[in-house]
Amino acid sequence: MKKNGAQVVHLATGLVVGYPPCPRMDAFCEFIPAKYQLEVVIGTHPIPQSYYLTHQQLGTWRSFRAQERIQHIVADEETRRAYE
Repeated sequence: MKKNGAQVVHLATGLVVGYPPCPRMDAFCEFIPAKYQLEVVIGTHPIPQSYYLTHQQLGTWRSFRAQERIQHIVADEETRRAYE
């Protein structure tokens, strides 16, 4: 990846909004920098509103770790609705 010009690896937003969220996300976040010396960013686009509401209802993202993961992709309601 790096020799082809990659500077950052973005893990798909789907890994966070699937149910349950990907159980291997922490492993990816550790492996990629260790193996390739590349930064990992969680998310490729904002969380769609319907997924946001479902996960809020289920309490999926109540933990500090989950909040940390979604901070860059949670966006405001208008933006989330645009991604429906």
